Amino acid sequence: MTPQAAPTLTGKSFFVIFTDLDGTLLDHETYRWDAASEAVELCKERGVPLIPVSSKTRAEIELIRNDLGLEDPFVTENGGGIFFPRESHPEPPRSTVFRNGFWEWDLGRPYGELIIALREIRAELGWKIRGFSDMGVEEIARLTGLDAMSARLAAERDFDEPFVIEPTPSDLGPLERAVAGRGLRLSRGGRFFHLHGENDKGMAMERLLDWYRKQGLTVRSIALGDSPNDFSMLERADYPVLVAPGQGYGRLKDTISRLTITRQRGPRGWNEAVMEILGSSEEDRHG
Repeated sequence: MTPQAAPTLTGKSFFVIFTDLDGTLLDHETYRWDAASEAVELCKERGVPLIPVSSKTRAEIELIRNDLGLEDPFVTENGGGIFFPRESHPEPPRSTVFRNGFWEWDLGRPYGELIIALREIRAELGWKIRGFSDMGVEEIARLTGLDAMSARLAAERDFDEPFVIEPTPSDLGPLERAVAGRGLRLSRGGRFFHLHGENDKGMAMERLLDWYRKQGLTVRSIALGDSPNDFSMLERADYPVLVAPGQGYGRLKDTISRLTITRQRGPRGWNEAVMEILGSSEEDRHG
């Protein structure tokens, strides 16, 4: 793993990047990030924390962050959990617990509760709803495009239940009401709906920003995503980036006026945006 420069704990301003994975840093079809390697390496050189914030599980993100050579915290399952590597973060927030080699900061509802709730909702609405808990590894692999090993990791869930509805209804109102009536939330990613607790990606991002600030740091946040479950991050970021989505979210600029929309999709668009923001920052510093 490539060593990373840690941010200097002073009042100096520095960037923190919060990024979605599928369709953003990772190609939507191949799950590769090679096209973003230039910007990833620049982040390492400058000691810019690069924090994955994904609907993926801890086990899935562990593999990706090892491939990327990251030592920063990461956020799993739509903000359900924040994980700090023990080696690079010997003093995590006090409310964390140590599990599986990481300091874990739980924000979400237990997975078992979500499984029960989704089954109740399915019976209540009479819709054909299938969650990951209803699927075998082969079906998860087919729906996600993952290989069998990666699909097994995707099934190791703690805070979030992905599901599909066949066919997808034009009116999601009954589903939204059934979810809200149970004190839960509904999110929509690139491939699946997600049932989870009151957590979301933006809340987890805010928790981490507060943690950095309490160390005396002045933080400028960059957030990148491509689908609605990323919008809570984009709304909070100093530099929000919508990585050219497969469908139009043009009206998002009405609510996030500082939003940048990339020309290219996936890791190419990600690379384009990060190089532009970090490059502009360097010019401002030396101009």
